Amino acid sequence: MSTAAVAAASGYSAQQVRDLEALGVLPAAKRARNGYRRFSAAHLRALRAYRDLAHAVGPVDARHAMREIRLRPPRQGTALICGFHARLNDEREQALAARLALESIRAEAATDAAPGEADSMTITELSQALGVKASTLRFWEKSGLVAPDRVTTRAGTARRYPLTAIREARITAALRASGYRIPDVQKAVTAIRDLHDVSHSLAALDTRLEAISQRALALLRAGTQLAEIITSAPAPGLSRRFSARAASAR
Repeated sequence: MSTAAVAAASGYSAQQVRDLEALGVLPAAKRARNGYRRFSAAHLRALRAYRDLAHAVGPVDARHAMREIRLRPPRQGTALICGFHARLNDEREQALAARLALESIRAEAATDAAPGEADSMTITELSQALGVKASTLRFWEKSGLVAPDRVTTRAGTARRYPLTAIREARITAALRASGYRIPDVQKAVTAIRDLHDVSHSLAALDTRLEAISQRALALLRAGTQLAEIITSAPAPGLSRRFSARAASAR
């Protein structure tokens, strides 16, 4: 196929096809006697795989993966793609944990145990409001779940919990009461911190979960194409000899 033909079949422009070849996303095309590129079905397969892979994991990681799976042994290429699935699953679990945290804090806010609307609280006030020990709050701080301010007093320094820290403590308390382990709570708090517009947190998380679902589907669509690329890649020894010849030619 000519550059124009493979571009029409893949949905990319002719210049994009040439750029992706230069970036190593595509294997080098053969050249006709007149110097024009000649592409094959393998190039079209790679373009289709790259489109979905870029949607799933981003263009930078997708370009790296398309280059690597042609150079690595099949088991390593497979592991690379499996890592993308695992990463997407981690993102999904974090978003789900954050959503549960927000639902929990909404329910907890309606109870008598919810802290008041003060601008800040001492560690004693917050521990009493949440029904946990002060040592528990210090442990949560050490685990990165709550970040109190430090204020200077006559006796030295003391913890002061602003509204953000109170909110994180409430989320942590709600999730721990629901049986979540510290690593799971850390995921939830991290996700909550990434949501800058708290008033629309649940909607933002639902949007994020839908986006993750669409990316996961794109990764699944790419799977068949990537499997063919991985299994048809040259043996590692051949790849190394080819790389060595190319280096000596330069």
